[in-house]
Amino acid sequence: MRLTRTSDLWWKNAVVYCLDVETYQDGNGDGIGDFPGLTQRIDHLVRLGVTCVWLMPFYPTRERDDGYDITDFYGVDPRLGTLGDFTEFVRTAKDRGIRVIADLVVNHTSEEHPWFKDARSGRDSAHRDWYVWQDEPPEDSPKGVVFPDAEDSLWEYDEGSGQYYLHRFYKQQPDLNVANPEVRDEIARIMGFWTQLGLSGFRVDAVPFLLETDGQDDAGALPDPHAYLADLRAFLGRRNGESVLLGEVNLPYGDLARFFGDPDSDRGDELTMCFDFVGMQQMYLSMAREEAGPLAASLRDRPAAPRDAHWATFVRNHDELTLDKLSDDERAEVFAAFGPDKDMQLYDRGLRRRLPPMVDGDRRRIELAYSLLFTLPGTPVLFYGEEIGMGENLAAEGRQAVRTPMQWTPQEGAGYSTAEPDTFPNPLTDGAFAPQKVNVYEQSRDPGSLLSRIRLFVERYREAPELAWGEYSLVETGEPAVLAHLSCTPDGRVLALHNFAGRPLTVRLRLPETGPGGRLTDLLAEDHAGLTVSEDGLLSVELPAYGYRWLRAGTPADDPERVAVG
Repeated sequence: MRLTRTSDLWWKNAVVYCLDVETYQDGNGDGIGDFPGLTQRIDHLVRLGVTCVWLMPFYPTRERDDGYDITDFYGVDPRLGTLGDFTEFVRTAKDRGIRVIADLVVNHTSEEHPWFKDARSGRDSAHRDWYVWQDEPPEDSPKGVVFPDAEDSLWEYDEGSGQYYLHRFYKQQPDLNVANPEVRDEIARIMGFWTQLGLSGFRVDAVPFLLETDGQDDAGALPDPHAYLADLRAFLGRRNGESVLLGEVNLPYGDLARFFGDPDSDRGDELTMCFDFVGMQQMYLSMAREEAGPLAASLRDRPAAPRDAHWATFVRNHDELTLDKLSDDERAEVFAAFGPDKDMQLYDRGLRRRLPPMVDGDRRRIELAYSLLFTLPGTPVLFYGEEIGMGENLAAEGRQAVRTPMQWTPQEGAGYSTAEPDTFPNPLTDGAFAPQKVNVYEQSRDPGSLLSRIRLFVERYREAPELAWGEYSLVETGEPAVLAHLSCTPDGRVLALHNFAGRPLTVRLRLPETGPGGRLTDLLAEDHAGLTVSEDGLLSVELPAYGYRWLRAGTPADDPERVAVG
């Protein structure tokens, strides 16, 4: 029996690539990335094997929060192009087999949005109830300031109307009142508008905040928040049956699972995918300790996604590398290993660094992390520049350190723009990870480069539907530094092994349903070299320091009938 082709579930074995239009490619020489420039770079995404592009905010903005302070949900920021340029990119991407999703940022607006300008004009204004107001901040107001370096309160006094408005993020980003049915209808219109222009879904920003109504007088007017999320999913499905909602839900597993849908049902009728924040953070703890235990524990604890939903895996999120789900002591371990300087840390909960500088450019450890990305159960999500091992620039402010311009060539301007570098939205990376040393042009011509290795990971991932669709289980190795997990479908089984230690190791393990003489082929070896189970039923696998293996049991790696699904 072969796996059924289910194109409506394309996201289950997609390769998602997150990028910021502003820092990807300048098409008109003004120093700012734009949609025409992005369209020119589509071939790079095709060669990499990307099947879905996730666009960070490209809407009109006051640029006080890297585009997340939106002044118009129905437009394109003039610096980045026009609606015509946007639709041309989406059309070109789809012609090349790449779907496009975009950030849905409807927790708040910019204070310069026409809705808020009207809302603060008077207590009887048409949009007053589109935001959350109080005469005095409630004593039981929501706890926790998202950006403690910039804000010390969730409420800001508006002198013009004599009330306080709620802002869970920056004060220049007043929260929308999702308890207001007019706001809920407007969110649906925003989604419908962009879906009509060709988007295949949205990455939903800060989902728990979107549904949070603590401190609101009209909180009771909101239907069950999860019923509302299910309504959004159903609406999107009616507009485009293949569309997805990829949710940013940074919560413990027990709370996060509810965002897939009703826990008493095996159907996922809310978010299509949720990022595995817990697993990502435990991976860094495993790397810091050189022990597989923390990551293995998270995989055991992680609830199974419903049949109509999936996890999304990632090596880093697109802003700070958040470590807030680790204990204080665990976070201190990761800081000591990968970001010991205070300037490398952010909000005392994360790192404003990319992986390669964190491991001092050690290719073995970089490859180990991305091998995990493509073999752990879930849809892999890459952040732009990860495919070539870009670094950060700590001279940039805050989270901008990891949002430096894409490095295409070793020339001045990195092939990103012909303008003077001092006009770029963020400074280029310098030092050991500068464009002269890390760029697409040179790596695309080097079969031993990180880019070539990531391309191979993508290709083998797409050829191994077990990794995307299979049931997974951990396999005991007897070695604390080695993580082994088996992904199984009715058609085949793939075993992935990862050595977190900086020393070579040999592990002996027993595979279910694979007896003496059973053969495993190496999916990453050019000659399809394999291993054979010994007479005592044990498989012996040698792993170099920080090494990894992808092994298929029972089916040759070059089986001509095996094709990517979706």
